[in-house]
Amino acid sequence: MPALQLSRARLPATTTIDVLDAYGDSRQQAIAAERALTVYLNKREIVTLMTLGDDPEALVVGYLRNQGLLRRAEDLLAVQVDWEVESAAVVTDYLPDDLDNRLSTRTVTTGCGQGTVFGKLLEQTSLSALPETPLAQSTLYQLLTNLNTYNETYRSAGAVHGCALCQQSRVLDFVEDVGRHNAVDTLAGHQWLNQAESSSADIFYTTGRLTSEMVLKVAQMGISVLVSRSGVTQKGVELAERFGVMLIARAKGKNFQAINTANRLTLDAIPAKPPSARTSKEAGI
Repeated sequence: MPALQLSRARLPATTTIDVLDAYGDSRQQAIAAERALTVYLNKREIVTLMTLGDDPEALVVGYLRNQGLLRRAEDLLAVQVDWEVESAAVVTDYLPDDLDNRLSTRTVTTGCGQGTVFGKLLEQTSLSALPETPLAQSTLYQLLTNLNTYNETYRSAGAVHGCALCQQSRVLDFVEDVGRHNAVDTLAGHQWLNQAESSSADIFYTTGRLTSEMVLKVAQMGISVLVSRSGVTQKGVELAERFGVMLIARAKGKNFQAINTANRLTLDAIPAKPPSARTSKEAGI
Protein backbone atom coordinates (compact mmCIF):
# COMPACT_ATOMS: atom_id res chain seq x y z
CA MET A 1 0.00 0.00 0.00
CA PRO A 2 1.43 3.43 -0.94
CA ALA A 3 2.12 5.92 1.86
CA LEU A 4 -0.71 8.28 2.76
CA GLN A 5 -0.27 11.74 1.21
CA LEU A 6 -1.00 14.28 3.94
CA SER A 7 -0.78 18.06 3.49
CA ARG A 8 -0.42 19.18 7.17
CA ALA A 9 -1.86 22.63 6.42
CA ARG A 10 -2.27 23.89 9.99
CA LEU A 11 -3.17 27.49 10.73
CA PRO A 12 -3.04 29.41 14.05
CA ALA A 13 -6.07 28.74 16.26
CA THR A 14 -6.41 32.41 17.23
CA THR A 15 -6.05 35.85 15.72
CA THR A 16 -6.05 39.32 17.30
CA ILE A 17 -8.36 42.29 16.91
CA ASP A 18 -8.68 45.77 18.47
CA VAL A 19 -11.38 46.06 21.15
CA LEU A 20 -12.65 48.88 23.35
CA ASP A 21 -13.18 47.76 26.94
CA ALA A 22 -15.56 48.99 29.64
CA TYR A 23 -12.97 51.51 30.87
CA GLY A 24 -12.69 53.17 27.46
CA ASP A 25 -9.27 51.66 26.80
CA SER A 26 -8.35 50.28 23.37
CA ARG A 27 -6.33 47.07 23.39
CA GLN A 28 -5.51 43.93 21.43
CA GLN A 29 -7.61 40.85 22.16
CA ALA A 30 -7.11 37.26 21.00
CA ILE A 31 -10.19 35.69 19.43
CA ALA A 32 -10.88 32.21 18.10
CA ALA A 33 -10.35 31.78 14.37
CA GLU A 34 -13.28 30.56 12.28
CA ARG A 35 -12.62 29.29 8.77
CA ALA A 36 -14.73 27.54 6.16
CA LEU A 37 -13.41 24.22 4.83
CA THR A 38 -15.33 22.38 2.11
CA VAL A 39 -14.72 18.63 2.11
CA TYR A 40 -14.55 16.61 -1.11
CA LEU A 41 -14.49 12.81 -1.08
CA ASN A 42 -13.17 11.42 -4.38
CA LYS A 43 -14.16 14.75 -6.01
CA ARG A 44 -17.68 14.56 -4.54
CA GLU A 45 -18.62 17.58 -2.41
CA ILE A 46 -19.71 16.38 1.02
CA VAL A 47 -19.98 19.29 3.48
CA THR A 48 -18.55 22.65 4.51
CA LEU A 49 -17.14 22.70 8.05
CA MET A 50 -16.48 25.81 10.12
CA THR A 51 -13.26 25.26 12.07
CA LEU A 52 -10.30 26.88 13.80
CA GLY A 53 -8.05 25.33 11.14
CA ASP A 54 -5.59 24.08 13.75
CA ASP A 55 -5.57 20.44 12.56
CA PRO A 56 -7.69 20.26 9.39
CA GLU A 57 -6.54 16.87 8.05
CA ALA A 58 -7.45 15.06 11.25
CA LEU A 59 -10.78 16.92 11.39
CA VAL A 60 -11.70 15.90 7.86
CA VAL A 61 -10.70 12.25 8.33
CA GLY A 62 -12.52 12.02 11.65
CA TYR A 63 -15.63 13.67 10.24
CA LEU A 64 -15.83 11.21 7.34
CA ARG A 65 -15.10 8.32 9.68
CA ASN A 66 -17.83 9.31 12.15
CA GLN A 67 -20.32 9.80 9.32
CA GLY A 68 -19.68 6.25 8.14
CA LEU A 69 -18.28 7.48 4.80
CA LEU A 70 -14.85 5.96 5.42
CA ARG A 71 -14.54 2.29 6.30
CA ARG A 72 -11.00 2.06 7.68
CA ALA A 73 -7.77 4.04 7.82
CA GLU A 74 -6.07 1.74 5.31
CA ASP A 75 -8.49 2.88 2.57
CA LEU A 76 -7.12 6.44 2.69
CA LEU A 77 -4.78 7.45 -0.14
CA ALA A 78 -4.51 11.24 0.29
CA VAL A 79 -5.81 14.12 2.42
CA GLN A 80 -4.88 17.48 0.90
CA VAL A 81 -6.01 20.79 2.45
CA ASP A 82 -5.64 24.02 0.47
CA TRP A 83 -6.61 27.11 2.46
CA GLU A 84 -6.35 29.39 -0.60
CA VAL A 85 -9.51 27.76 -1.95
CA GLU A 86 -10.79 26.65 1.48
CA SER A 87 -11.08 23.01 0.48
CA ALA A 88 -10.00 19.56 1.60
CA ALA A 89 -9.67 16.81 -1.00
CA VAL A 90 -9.83 13.25 0.35
CA VAL A 91 -8.93 10.37 -1.95
CA THR A 92 -9.85 6.82 -0.99
CA ASP A 93 -10.01 3.47 -2.74
CA TYR A 94 -13.36 2.69 -1.11
CA LEU A 95 -16.74 4.41 -1.22
CA PRO A 96 -20.01 3.09 0.28
CA ASP A 97 -22.29 1.55 -2.35
CA ASP A 98 -25.19 3.61 -0.97
CA LEU A 99 -23.29 6.92 -0.83
CA ASP A 100 -25.97 8.87 -2.73
CA ASN A 101 -28.68 7.54 -0.43
CA ARG A 102 -26.67 8.42 2.68
CA LEU A 103 -25.99 11.96 1.50
CA SER A 104 -29.66 12.50 0.66
CA THR A 105 -30.70 11.96 4.29
CA ARG A 106 -29.38 14.52 6.76
CA THR A 107 -30.35 15.20 10.35
CA VAL A 108 -29.48 18.64 11.72
CA THR A 109 -28.19 18.02 15.23
CA THR A 110 -27.90 20.20 18.32
CA GLY A 111 -24.14 20.61 17.79
CA CYS A 112 -22.65 24.10 17.72
CA GLY A 113 -22.83 25.44 14.19
CA GLN A 114 -25.67 23.01 13.37
CA GLY A 115 -23.88 19.71 12.98
CA THR A 116 -25.29 17.05 10.68
CA VAL A 117 -25.32 13.29 10.59
CA PHE A 118 -25.89 11.37 7.37
CA GLY A 119 -27.79 8.26 6.41
CA LYS A 120 -29.84 7.69 9.57
CA LEU A 121 -26.76 7.08 11.70
CA LEU A 122 -28.80 7.81 14.82
CA GLU A 123 -30.79 4.63 14.15
CA GLN A 124 -27.65 2.51 13.98
CA THR A 125 -27.73 -0.70 16.03
CA SER A 126 -24.81 -2.68 14.58
CA LEU A 127 -21.87 -1.23 16.54
CA SER A 128 -19.41 -3.64 18.11
CA ALA A 129 -19.90 -4.31 21.81
CA LEU A 130 -18.09 -1.72 23.92
CA PRO A 131 -15.78 -2.60 26.82
CA GLU A 132 -17.40 -2.24 30.25
CA THR A 133 -14.80 0.24 31.47
CA PRO A 134 -14.90 0.84 35.24
CA LEU A 135 -14.37 4.26 36.78
CA ALA A 136 -13.58 5.25 40.36
CA GLN A 137 -14.86 8.52 41.77
CA SER A 138 -11.34 9.44 42.88
CA THR A 139 -10.05 8.82 39.35
CA LEU A 140 -12.73 11.09 37.92
CA TYR A 141 -11.73 13.89 40.28
CA GLN A 142 -8.06 13.51 39.32
CA LEU A 143 -8.93 13.56 35.62
CA LEU A 144 -10.91 16.78 36.00
CA THR A 145 -7.95 18.35 37.78
CA ASN A 146 -5.53 17.23 35.06
CA LEU A 147 -7.78 18.63 32.31
CA ASN A 148 -7.57 22.15 33.76
CA THR A 149 -4.20 22.75 32.09
CA TYR A 150 -5.30 21.83 28.56
CA ASN A 151 -7.74 24.55 27.46
CA GLU A 152 -5.15 26.97 26.05
CA THR A 153 -7.30 28.46 23.28
CA TYR A 154 -10.30 28.86 25.57
CA ARG A 155 -8.23 30.68 28.19
CA SER A 156 -6.80 33.14 25.66
CA ALA A 157 -9.77 33.65 23.35
CA GLY A 158 -12.87 31.79 24.58
CA ALA A 159 -15.58 30.74 22.08
CA VAL A 160 -14.38 27.14 21.70
CA HIS A 161 -15.17 23.66 22.99
CA GLY A 162 -12.57 21.13 24.12
CA CYS A 163 -12.53 17.34 23.89
CA ALA A 164 -10.00 14.80 25.18
CA LEU A 165 -9.05 11.15 24.82
CA CYS A 166 -8.09 9.83 28.24
CA GLN A 167 -6.82 6.69 29.90
CA GLN A 168 -8.43 6.85 33.33
CA SER A 169 -6.98 10.06 34.90
CA ARG A 170 -4.32 10.51 32.20
CA VAL A 171 -5.01 12.89 29.30
CA LEU A 172 -3.69 11.33 26.07
CA ASP A 173 -4.84 13.93 23.54
CA PHE A 174 -6.76 17.22 23.76
CA VAL A 175 -8.36 19.22 20.94
CA GLU A 176 -10.22 22.53 20.85
CA ASP A 177 -12.44 23.83 18.04
CA VAL A 178 -15.36 26.17 17.49
CA GLY A 179 -17.81 23.27 17.83
CA ARG A 180 -17.68 20.20 20.03
CA HIS A 181 -18.51 17.97 17.06
CA ASN A 182 -15.38 19.30 15.29
CA ALA A 183 -13.26 18.53 18.35
CA VAL A 184 -14.50 14.93 18.65
CA ASP A 185 -14.08 14.40 14.89
CA THR A 186 -10.49 15.65 15.07
CA LEU A 187 -9.72 13.17 17.85
CA ALA A 188 -11.29 10.39 15.77
CA GLY A 189 -9.02 11.48 12.92
CA HIS A 190 -6.01 11.40 15.25
CA GLN A 191 -6.81 7.78 16.05
CA TRP A 192 -6.59 6.82 12.39
CA LEU A 193 -3.63 9.05 11.59
CA ASN A 194 -1.66 7.71 14.57
CA GLN A 195 -1.29 11.11 16.21
CA ALA A 196 -2.42 9.96 19.67
CA GLU A 197 -1.92 7.04 22.02
CA SER A 198 -5.51 6.23 21.23
CA SER A 199 -5.32 2.46 21.52
CA SER A 200 -5.34 2.77 25.30
CA ALA A 201 -8.03 5.50 25.55
CA ASP A 202 -10.97 4.38 27.68
CA ILE A 203 -12.63 7.71 28.61
CA PHE A 204 -13.78 10.58 26.42
CA TYR A 205 -14.17 14.10 27.85
CA THR A 206 -16.04 17.02 26.31
CA THR A 207 -16.95 20.51 27.48
CA GLY A 208 -20.18 20.31 25.45
CA ARG A 209 -23.57 18.74 26.03
CA LEU A 210 -23.99 14.97 26.02
CA THR A 211 -26.29 14.77 23.01
CA SER A 212 -27.18 11.94 20.66
CA GLU A 213 -24.44 12.66 18.11
CA MET A 214 -21.80 12.93 20.85
CA VAL A 215 -22.75 9.52 22.31
CA LEU A 216 -22.83 7.96 18.84
CA LYS A 217 -19.43 9.30 17.82
CA VAL A 218 -17.78 8.16 21.05
CA ALA A 219 -19.34 4.71 20.74
CA GLN A 220 -18.00 4.48 17.18
CA MET A 221 -14.54 5.15 18.62
CA GLY A 222 -14.91 2.14 20.91
CA ILE A 223 -15.10 4.15 24.17
CA SER A 224 -17.77 3.49 26.79
CA VAL A 225 -17.26 6.30 29.34
CA LEU A 226 -18.27 9.83 28.32
CA VAL A 227 -17.66 12.74 30.70
CA SER A 228 -18.81 16.36 30.41
CA ARG A 229 -19.01 19.48 32.52
CA SER A 230 -22.35 20.15 30.79
CA GLY A 231 -25.73 18.43 30.84
CA VAL A 232 -27.34 15.57 28.96
CA THR A 233 -30.27 15.29 26.54
CA GLN A 234 -33.04 12.70 26.35
CA LYS A 235 -31.79 11.22 23.07
CA GLY A 236 -28.26 11.13 24.45
CA VAL A 237 -29.47 8.98 27.35
CA GLU A 238 -31.40 6.69 25.00
CA LEU A 239 -28.34 6.04 22.83
CA ALA A 240 -26.11 5.59 25.88
CA GLU A 241 -28.43 2.84 27.09
CA ARG A 242 -28.53 1.26 23.63
CA PHE A 243 -24.75 1.15 23.17
CA GLY A 244 -23.63 0.68 26.78
CA VAL A 245 -22.05 4.09 27.36
CA MET A 246 -21.79 5.38 30.93
CA LEU A 247 -22.44 9.13 31.06
CA ILE A 248 -20.92 11.44 33.66
CA ALA A 249 -22.71 14.79 33.26
CA ARG A 250 -22.21 18.15 35.03
CA ALA A 251 -18.76 17.03 36.18
CA LYS A 252 -17.22 20.05 37.82
CA GLY A 253 -15.31 20.29 41.07
CA LYS A 254 -16.64 17.50 43.29
CA ASN A 255 -20.04 17.34 41.63
CA PHE A 256 -21.32 15.07 38.87
CA GLN A 257 -24.42 13.19 37.72
CA ALA A 258 -23.80 9.57 36.65
CA ILE A 259 -26.18 7.90 34.18
CA ASN A 260 -26.32 4.30 32.97
CA THR A 261 -23.58 3.23 35.38
CA ALA A 262 -24.38 -0.51 35.29
CA ASN A 263 -22.34 -1.02 38.49
CA ARG A 264 -19.19 0.33 36.81
CA LEU A 265 -18.80 3.44 38.98
CA THR A 266 -17.02 3.02 42.33
CA LEU A 267 -17.86 5.70 44.89
CA ASP A 268 -14.57 5.83 46.80
CA ALA A 269 -14.27 9.59 47.42
CA ILE A 270 -17.70 10.77 48.51
CA PRO A 271 -17.46 14.43 49.61
CA ALA A 272 -19.27 15.86 52.61
CA LYS A 273 -22.65 17.30 51.73
CA PRO A 274 -23.08 21.05 52.22
CA PRO A 275 -25.69 21.92 54.89
CA SER A 276 -28.24 22.98 52.27
CA ALA A 277 -28.09 19.52 50.63
CA ARG A 278 -28.69 17.48 53.80
CA THR A 279 -32.02 15.84 54.54
CA SER A 280 -33.92 16.71 57.72
CA LYS A 281 -32.89 13.38 59.27
CA GLU A 282 -29.21 13.97 58.47
CA ALA A 283 -29.40 17.45 59.98
CA GLY A 284 -30.90 16.05 63.20
CA ILE A 285 -34.25 17.81 62.77
